[in-house]
Amino acid sequence: MKIAVIGATGMVGSVILTLLEERNFPVTELLLVASKKSVGKQLFFKNKALKIIAIEEAIKAKPVIAIFSAGGETSLDWAPKFTHVGTTVIDNSSVWRMDPNKKLIVPEINAQTLTKEDKIIANPNCSTIQLVMALAPLHKKYKIKRVVLSTYQSVSGTGAKAVKQMEGEEKNTDSEMAYPYQIHRNVIPHCDVFQDNGYTKEEMKLALEPQKILNDQSFSITATAVRVPTSGGHSEAVNVAFDIDFTLDQVRTIIKQTPGVTLQDNPETNTYPMPLLAHNKDEVFVGRLRRDFSQQNTLNMWIVSDNLRKGAATNAIQIAEYLVDKELL
Repeated sequence: MKIAVIGATGMVGSVILTLLEERNFPVTELLLVASKKSVGKQLFFKNKALKIIAIEEAIKAKPVIAIFSAGGETSLDWAPKFTHVGTTVIDNSSVWRMDPNKKLIVPEINAQTLTKEDKIIANPNCSTIQLVMALAPLHKKYKIKRVVLSTYQSVSGTGAKAVKQMEGEEKNTDSEMAYPYQIHRNVIPHCDVFQDNGYTKEEMKLALEPQKILNDQSFSITATAVRVPTSGGHSEAVNVAFDIDFTLDQVRTIIKQTPGVTLQDNPETNTYPMPLLAHNKDEVFVGRLRRDFSQQNTLNMWIVSDNLRKGAATNAIQIAEYLVDKELL
């Protein structure tokens, strides 16, 4: 089981390496790929030093799976070249997600759609994954009509440069700017680039990706994506209107029974999801469940997850595990 990790030195790449070890994925040979300036440097996997290699060398090695976390341009250029040598690519960038010929996979929801013919598999946006993990079982029961959400996204979602900016601002030292404004003690209503319609690219991902994952375009989503000065973990305030009425007890039971989702919902004990509690965990946490008293059949909920784990690396590894388990490679 020869595995390549493209973008091994990045924030998501390093978590992928950790998870391959933690989850005891059956790796027989691990190929670590990063930018040209990193080639020859070493990373450790299972206490063994491995040299970073060039992407061309990784293709020649013909890995069974290549997990990409190196940005859209790299994925667009190199993912097809891996498939030409028989490799199955799991891609964390956004470039393949809305391609009608590529599957967009959250394993708990739609892994069963995968076949041996799927050689490039898209990993959804981090905020999308935690949203659909909580909404999918409720959609099945009550049928979603419309979702309105606001995100509270940590700087780690932008990358190491953003984390360094915030840490530098906290210490009052100069740092390279990842954002157009200070993020320390600030909130920036701007995730990704603005589109012609006034929404950001991140907000449009949240509008479109859940429809593809749930294979249903009958509902609509509108989002405001906001960057907040936390180092890890994304949060979402979600208002969801259903066709069918519900009780809060029913909703709590459904969430409790959903694999990969944990209910944290007790106002009397101040129990609710927070990024601090979700750190380094693979679950999606749901709480602050309450009826929207302003209209019928509508639920308010608060969803939190570690964006580097279930929002990226864990989901990608789970896809790989499914491919191995179902012998789809």
